[in-house]
Amino acid sequence: MELPDFHIPHAEKISWMIETNGWALEPVGADPSAVPPRPGYAYSIGMPDAVGFPDVAVFGLTPVAANGLVTLVADACRGGTEIPLGIELVGLLDNDLRCVFAPIGPDDWPNWFGTAMSWYSGEPSGFVQLMYPDRNGFLPYEAGFDQRMTLAQPVVGSVTF
Repeated sequence: MELPDFHIPHAEKISWMIETNGWALEPVGADPSAVPPRPGYAYSIGMPDAVGFPDVAVFGLTPVAANGLVTLVADACRGGTEIPLGIELVGLLDNDLRCVFAPIGPDDWPNWFGTAMSWYSGEPSGFVQLMYPDRNGFLPYEAGFDQRMTLAQPVVGSVTF
């Protein structure tokens, strides 16, 4: 018995996720041969329309873990939580871990968010990087951050403290 072909075009998968969930998650595999090496990451498409928040990029986590964090953000926004950009937050992540939603400048969008650029016809409304702490509680831009993790979670968004 021959199995049916479930291959559908990528744009249709994105459409289905947005229709089903309000937003889609686009995982991007790591590219260790790039200079500098590019980490694996995932980002949302459709968050501005779904919940009134910029699309969220999460670096250095599996797609499942990134999906969990983006879902947490979407649910918080749907529940009426206003999430500020560019400042450290406590209370969104478990165990009172700090995080930051750092705006990513439009010049960087084509380098990181190709599928979103296509989806939005080259005119997305904004992206933020969800920065989360290392095992010792340091964020990627802090001096104590585990240097072994800098390739996995680069600072792409703007942080000004």
